[in-house]
Amino acid sequence: MNAVQTYRYLQPSALRTAGLDLQTCGGPAANPRFFAGFLTAPAAAAAGLLAVAEVARTRYHQPVNPASLDPVVTGSRGRLRFESFSGCCGVYARMDVLPAGLDGEISGHGTTNVDVNPPLREALARVGGIEPLHVAVGPDDLTVSTMDGCVVERKVPLPGRWLRGFAEVHVLTAGFEPRAEIPATEAAAFLRRLPAANDRSVLWAVPAGRTLRLTSRPAPGAVCLAGAGRLAALRGVLRHARTLRVYGPAARTGSPAVPSTWELDTGALRVSLTLSPEPYRGFSGEGAALAALAGDDVVDDAELVGALLNWDPTIDVAALADAAALPDERVRAALAQLGTAGRVGYDVADGAYFHRVMPYDAGRAERDNPRLLGARALVERGAVERDGEDATVRTDAEVYRVRRHPDGAYSCTCRWWARHRGQRGPCRHALAVSMVAAPVEALS
Repeated sequence: MNAVQTYRYLQPSALRTAGLDLQTCGGPAANPRFFAGFLTAPAAAAAGLLAVAEVARTRYHQPVNPASLDPVVTGSRGRLRFESFSGCCGVYARMDVLPAGLDGEISGHGTTNVDVNPPLREALARVGGIEPLHVAVGPDDLTVSTMDGCVVERKVPLPGRWLRGFAEVHVLTAGFEPRAEIPATEAAAFLRRLPAANDRSVLWAVPAGRTLRLTSRPAPGAVCLAGAGRLAALRGVLRHARTLRVYGPAARTGSPAVPSTWELDTGALRVSLTLSPEPYRGFSGEGAALAALAGDDVVDDAELVGALLNWDPTIDVAALADAAALPDERVRAALAQLGTAGRVGYDVADGAYFHRVMPYDAGRAERDNPRLLGARALVERGAVERDGEDATVRTDAEVYRVRRHPDGAYSCTCRWWARHRGQRGPCRHALAVSMVAAPVEALS
């Protein structure tokens, strides 16, 4: 189900003689202004912004020519973050401009779209040298350019699955750990050895001294690399980077395909790509956020924690727990719930959540999730009959048996579970069982 996202800018973003003017859309206010100052690594920042924009205009699975989606920018204390998803929702890109990369102050806090148009992309590709570049994120004067003739407006079909990706990816990456770090020179050689862009195989990267070795089988310490050609967007940043870091969940012999994050660090900024477990799988269908969306008992906690959030670059869970008078685990559950509305993301490098507010209808991630809607319909019809730890779920045509295992995972006799074996979140029957449980139990 698609929505139409309207981007309304006072003028196009452009690289002018005075510096880089990035125009913002709606957000905490109409066309907010987040930053005015210098970028200390202009060529690296230009390459990073191009990488984020390239992902936003690319569909890696079944390539077509979709309308370009404008990246999202968040202004917080001492940091700018630019984010995007690919059109197929299988790649999540982010550039974090760190305090070392900014010579100026964040003048506003919030999240909105930023205009990265074709002429600007061409200009960014020509940025070079080592002299700092003046940049303004947001218009200089919100009252001067409000005549209709000065407004740039684009209406872009925005897939609902693209929005749900933001709700999913923070839950997945919160379980990642650093798996490898190699110098940029070795990273360049590694990327050159990767399969062609149209290769759809699932590979695994294993640390081997100062580099990474590719293998077709998972092993302890390996990182999944599915559709290796999707890393191509990083190549423009390589010459500015110091290191390549790789993050992912723990792997073992026989592990299924899993997501992973590949991050280039220049010292002044970090550019990362998070890849879905397989090229045809978008993050919107992974089901990682379903437990947070379904849990009525965390809604009150999420409201309390959300009211305490500020625009620090990272969220201190322990400090939030003290302020909210809640245990750490309940704060983390509340943050997962807030993430389904786009109010927080997760930074694998910092190992911490960060605050943002997506400039979209936050409720769509919940309303447009077919498994969640199906589970709630089953609960409303009284289709769930609990039997201790297990349950029977009756639909109009079938009867399913849901079993809860000692590790807290659920299994079901439905075809969804038989196909995915719990690797893409719970089926609607297991989700419905969790909704009638007290308290709501974690799903896997």
